[in-house]
Amino acid sequence: MLRTIAAVLVDGTAPFEFGVVCEVFGIDRTMDGVPPMEFRVCGERPGEPLTTEVGVGIVPTHGLDALDGADLVAVPAARIRGDYPPAVLDALRTAAGRGATVLSVCSGAFVLGAAGLLDGRRCTTHWMHTDELARRFPAAEVDPDVLFVDDGTLITSAGTAAGIDACLHLVRRELGSGPATAVARRMVVPPQRDGGQRQFVTPAVPECTADSLEPVLAWMLRSLATDHTVATLARRARMSQRTFARRFAAETGTTPHRWLTAQRVLHARRLLEETPLGVDEIARDCGFGTAALLRHHFRRVVGVTPTDYRRTFASRPAVRTPAA
Repeated sequence: MLRTIAAVLVDGTAPFEFGVVCEVFGIDRTMDGVPPMEFRVCGERPGEPLTTEVGVGIVPTHGLDALDGADLVAVPAARIRGDYPPAVLDALRTAAGRGATVLSVCSGAFVLGAAGLLDGRRCTTHWMHTDELARRFPAAEVDPDVLFVDDGTLITSAGTAAGIDACLHLVRRELGSGPATAVARRMVVPPQRDGGQRQFVTPAVPECTADSLEPVLAWMLRSLATDHTVATLARRARMSQRTFARRFAAETGTTPHRWLTAQRVLHARRLLEETPLGVDEIARDCGFGTAALLRHHFRRVVGVTPTDYRRTFASRPAVRTPAA
């Protein structure tokens, strides 16, 4: 159950991510059928303002002793740094040790990692920081592709809006779909989103590190709809197939097929964002041939279907409001 929630703040707390925790757990929604919850804002020195990334202060009203008895301890995003207050880390370890559920939003995962709470646990954070999280805490199992990870008593979320997903998931898990839907409706957000972080990440397409294959790569980009094979590409490069494949891997770090597929998916993303073309037309234009093949590769690379991606990212003309 979620009866008592303690939000733990440190200097450099991100107001939006803290606001997410407040919005889901700190507002009385009993009129909407959500069970009452006690919400405590905790810090090492209650009554003293903590700095934020945007120049305003947040004043915790409770000390760290208010974590005692909390069913959920939430750590919003905060500035990533080399060390965090030892008293905060000790309080988090104590709360986790007695069985409290611990939740982090975005870079709050680094605070949990510093407390040793990520060791041997599956977790995530904002896609920009997943490599750093894995480097700092090698015993953690960092998943860079998901919006949030539910690892039982440990829930970690990706950046910003993914914190909403994680919090609503926890409400759904502990209180049921009715309260979760009620909170989501009041927040005007979907009760549950599909897909993961990959749809929000601009893919790093391998680039050529030398100029010997540049003309062939440029031609491939100009003719994505063409059915390229290693044989035809090798002939264009005036190499044997074996030499071409070896040179391609050496200069791009991948195979011709994988490089071409990544470029086709990237082109499909642009068309889905910027044009009204149907999925069948986009599949042909990108060289996948059929919508089914486009969906297969797109979902594998991006994590969602082309239709869902367009629904989220398609450019829309501005809505003009009539003058009063």
